[in-house]
Amino acid sequence: MRAMILAAGRGERMRPLTDTIPKPLLKVGEKCLIEYHIEHLIAAGFTDIVINHAHLGEQIERTLGNGQRYGAKLHYSPEGTALETGGGIFKALPLLGSVPFLVVNGDVWSDYPFSQLRRPLKGLVHLILVNNPIHNQKGDFHLSNDRIYQDGTPRLTFSGIGVYHPNLFKECMPGRFSLVPLLIKAMQTGQVSGEHYQGQWIDVGTPERLGQLAAML
Repeated sequence: MRAMILAAGRGERMRPLTDTIPKPLLKVGEKCLIEYHIEHLIAAGFTDIVINHAHLGEQIERTLGNGQRYGAKLHYSPEGTALETGGGIFKALPLLGSVPFLVVNGDVWSDYPFSQLRRPLKGLVHLILVNNPIHNQKGDFHLSNDRIYQDGTPRLTFSGIGVYHPNLFKECMPGRFSLVPLLIKAMQTGQVSGEHYQGQWIDVGTPERLGQLAAML
């Protein structure tokens, strides 16, 4: 089972920090943000890791290399112009294989135990939901009996951590597109399972939240 770190975002809310450094390479303590993901994934048994990139992506490849010093194999999916989450994953499918794979947003941090996701996938998608943060108080999806729905209450926030079957993308075409319509279509046929994680999680989308993460760690 392979894993993918989404690292192609421009990081507009992080400017001016991201004018010269891609967001995944911003430092939190002694490490880059993306290095926490890499180490966390390796500890959970994910040693084949795909990283997509766009804005200043050559810096990511130059900094991380082939992953040997982490004990992993890093594979890169350069996009040039960011393809959004759906388009980015679709472009990387040849690197991810024909079985379900884990995807984690590069701009979140969590102590979620990735090893729990190394299990059979029931349906097309499994999403990790968390309590709604201040910046997303309305939440994203409804969880009921381990199934996720577009509508319903209470609502929880998608953590940016999920497992996807390649068949979710079987009708897609190359290009820039969102993942959300694919998720909603799969929810309508009962193909999206999920869980509510109540451990540590933070969306590192602004300089203020980057500082919060640094203080927490």
